[in-house]
Amino acid sequence: MTIVSFLLIAWILSWFKFEQLFIQALKELFNKEVTKATYYFVFFCIGVIGDITLLLNGTFYDYL
Repeated sequence: MTIVSFLLIAWILSWFKFEQLFIQALKELFNKEVTKATYYFVFFCIGVIGDITLLLNGTFYDYL
């Protein structure tokens, strides 16, 4: 459920052009070309980490 939440947050932030800020920041920090796919992948990974944390804490099934 956390994965879906973070992807939804990424989508809503993209309405305000946050993905362009994110892509530009990564380009300046790491000198790498990134795309919108990277933007959504980062939010996906944060969601996965959140789901794993909930699973390890035993509270994963409380949210379902």
